[in-house]
Formats: sequence, C-alpha cells, structure tokens
Amino acid sequence: MVRRLRPVGLGFVGTAPVRLVFAREISAAPDPVFRALAEDVPGWTAWFSAVTSARPIGEGAGREVRLRGGTRFVETILTARRPEVYAYRVDVTNVPGARALVEEWRLTPAGAGTRVQWTWAADGTAPFRFVLNRARPGLGRAFRAAVTSLDRRLTRP
Repeated sequence: MVRRLRPVGLGFVGTAPVRLVFAREISAAPDPVFRALAEDVPGWTAWFSAVTSARPIGEGAGREVRLRGGTRFVETILTARRPEVYAYRVDVTNVPGARALVEEWRLTPAGAGTRVQWTWAADGTAPFRFVLNRARPGLGRAFRAAVTSLDRRLTRP
C-alpha cells in the first residue's frame, strides 16, 4: 500500500520523535562525496548495497529510490548545499506506519578526508517508531558498509 507522508521541512531533522544518527570518517574529500550523494543519484546502487535503483525525478528536484526487500520512496530534495549538506524528505512510501521521514547527509572536512554524518529523522505510529529504534544497529551497519564502499570507489586509483 502506498502512503503519502506529512510534508515536513529541514527543521524536522532536529525535532523528529525518532532520530538515528550515524557518523564515520573517510579519506575522500567532501566535494567528491557530495557529488556522489547529490549529483550521481543512479550511482548509489554501486556503493549502497541496500539500494537497488535510484533515479532523479522532477528535473532533479526529487528522487525515486527502491531498496532490497521492496521498499520504495519518492523523495523531494530539501537542500543540496555543496559540499556541506544534502537532505531529502520522503513524500510517498510503502513502509507501514511511517508519517514523516527526512534523511540528512552532513559532510565536514576531517584532516585530508571527510566526516560523513547520516541522520534519519522520522515520525510514525508507535509500532513504526519501535521497529525503527530496533533497526538502529542494522542501519548503522548498512551506513558503515555503504560509506566504506563509497570511500573505496572515490579514492581508488
């Protein structure tokens, strides 16, 4: 079943009932990391193993993303401020119980590389919030694996 989520803004990242925050330092510089996140949307399938397809929509104002297991998202880009932050809101999904969801990727120079921080800001029914909190370790592993893979992709000769 397709669900239309509440249209929240970027401020939701700081106020959401559920916030999952993951961070890792990588050796790639912020600009190429930003390009991989914000400009090479189809390339997500090469480094984020959970993503089976990703494509820009609405002349780049949004994205359509499919994950392993059949999860689907239609998203609106909230900000693409090079090279510091890339964030998007989920407008439509098939995830049961979801009411609002924003993902933010924040990039900070760290030595010769980048500190990548990924925040999931969400609201939903009590069962949705419970499951999302229980999924924290798995999402953390997925984030670490994806960012490590992205780093290898961006820094290999």
